[in-house]
Amino acid sequence: MKKPFVTLQQVEEMARQYPTPFHLYDEKGIRENARRLQKAFSWNKGFKEYFAVKATPNPYILKVLKDEGCGVDCSSLTELMMSDACGFFGEEIMFSSNVTPKEDFALAAKLNAYINFDDITHIDYFEEIAGMPETVFCRYNPGGHFKIENRIMDNPGEAKYGLTREQMTEAFVKLKAKGVKNFGIHAFLASNTVATEYYPKLARILFETAVELKNETGAEIKFINLSGGVGVNYKPDEEPNDIMLIGDEVRKAFEDIMIPAGMGDVSIFTELGRFMLAPYGHLITKVIHEKHIHKDYIGVDACAANLMRPAMYGSYHHITVLGKEVAEPDHKYDVTGGLCENNDKFAIDRILPEISVGDFLVIHDTGAHGFAMGYNYNGKLRSAEVLLKEDGTTKLIRRAETPADYFSTFDFSDLFKEEKYKGISKILV
Repeated sequence: MKKPFVTLQQVEEMARQYPTPFHLYDEKGIRENARRLQKAFSWNKGFKEYFAVKATPNPYILKVLKDEGCGVDCSSLTELMMSDACGFFGEEIMFSSNVTPKEDFALAAKLNAYINFDDITHIDYFEEIAGMPETVFCRYNPGGHFKIENRIMDNPGEAKYGLTREQMTEAFVKLKAKGVKNFGIHAFLASNTVATEYYPKLARILFETAVELKNETGAEIKFINLSGGVGVNYKPDEEPNDIMLIGDEVRKAFEDIMIPAGMGDVSIFTELGRFMLAPYGHLITKVIHEKHIHKDYIGVDACAANLMRPAMYGSYHHITVLGKEVAEPDHKYDVTGGLCENNDKFAIDRILPEISVGDFLVIHDTGAHGFAMGYNYNGKLRSAEVLLKEDGTTKLIRRAETPADYFSTFDFSDLFKEEKYKGISKILV
């Protein structure tokens, strides 16, 4: 069973300061995991993790990861702005975007970020905006199905991302002619894998492609970016990824392919989001209603606006009823939020201990793609984010939205210029 990193007593104390629901992050767990990743790839002198900002876009989290030697992987203007505010610059930033607006490329260039081209047409487009840097990356999409031991892991051929193999050669030749001196290769072929074989298989594909491209074009390939895709065990009966084993298997592929080709100085990069953060986040929510009709429903003060994955993908997130960790799980519930959508359910037919109004629930593994995917449907307001520090104290790292925030984009309208709307959040006090 999954064990929360907080107790009922801790959450009761937090809830007096931060009304539920709120996302809670475990600083100690985040730091320890970042160090494990660094250790797993320490055999590669140039290794660097570029945390996928889209997974958990919070500057306080980014600063924790910066302390641990991580860079950032950005894909939009605001992610670049947040990274800049946190002190990331130059080679600490990887800009991997698609269908990219001019202003995004312009800021990435201003920050001297690594540019990862998603399409061959972006080369001329970017050059017109900012000139051409000496180091660039190209994102490779081999097409077809990505398989591990005859298991289809994902379908790159249906993905909108990256260059074909032929375009990779064309792009490298074109970029060399424009003065590029150092090249990187990037690929993302499967999402949230809990198969140890994923990264090593991906690495072999990229290593072999790098050798081919060097021989075909004479390009100086300095970096291989394995991107993300290493997932977490959302279900308690799943085995988690062994990052030390994964790192060692990538090392073997490196020694088999890169070193004989005279490319032993190539740096390995990763862009992990879910693996870095998901297990170290909880959505803390309180039971506010129970309903017994054709099924038994537990209504909580969180909803899909706080955690979209179960409603959007049918994803499993484990639930712990705090204070009842050892109680017999002998009740079947749907755990729901209050949106006017029937898919607003955190669990369906979940076997749990008996739940009462007032109980606190921990929804596990929300540290990545949790708060980040929040939205305001039904006028629901995004929750606070709280950091559980290593010393056991807590820090508010994002306040909860208020009705005033929700109406702020109407600040041009006379309808919301009356004093009662300027101070609308006071209604809730």
